[in-house]
Amino acid sequence: MTSNGRLAGKAAVVVGAGQQPGETMGNGRAIALRFAAEGAEVLCVDRDADRAEAVAGEIGAAGGTGFALAADVVTDADLIVGEALARWGRIDVLVNNVGIGHAGDGPAHACDDEAFEKVFAVNFTGARRVLAAALGPMRDAGQGSIVNISSLASTAGANMIAYEVSKAALNRLTIATALGSAKRGVRCNAILPGLIDTPMGVGGTAARDGRSLEEQRAARAATVPLRGAMGQAEDVANAALFLASDESAFVTGVLLPVDGGQGARIG
Repeated sequence: MTSNGRLAGKAAVVVGAGQQPGETMGNGRAIALRFAAEGAEVLCVDRDADRAEAVAGEIGAAGGTGFALAADVVTDADLIVGEALARWGRIDVLVNNVGIGHAGDGPAHACDDEAFEKVFAVNFTGARRVLAAALGPMRDAGQGSIVNISSLASTAGANMIAYEVSKAALNRLTIATALGSAKRGVRCNAILPGLIDTPMGVGGTAARDGRSLEEQRAARAATVPLRGAMGQAEDVANAALFLASDESAFVTGVLLPVDGGQGARIG
């Protein structure tokens, strides 16, 4: 993809940048690569060191600047922010791309406590801790863009109550942060991906639904209004690029669906 330098000179932290095993690209990797292609220096954070290093290496091989950090969002928020500040003295962009599912998740009457607590701890508490750690330096600098990766499931349930509630909470955190830090020049927005063809989105649900990967892709694609096809991780990355860039300088507190019209049809 041709770069226009839309993030030239920016210091960006992408949490959850590692690539999960699978045939397609994950959202975090796509975001990190897109940011670097547009001129940002990118700190690629993942709890799996090898995955973080692979994406940072991919950035470097393409002529960009990427660094890897192995960290867990639940316990290592200060480490993540501290690494960025030590390297750059500031954080211009933070992307919270954190999200897990759990086999014990399900409808409200069937979700077990372990599943709920684990999913909420990562999807909301971990994201909140990283956001809170980065927010102080951003407010002090009078600038910065935070992009939280939520989900369409936060507004249109998918019978996974732990996942849905954790992402709905992230939406409220996004809006509260946007309003609470607007006068300090910090923007905060969220992206709500719909059905995206990622390893987590397809591979992570195929076994649960008793389908092959191809069967799962076909079943999910059939529910999407736009061309009857799932989105790609690059679609999420393009939205994140807009929200991270100065092109969205007057945009804050927005929950942006990237879902091929699925949310509009659901209402």
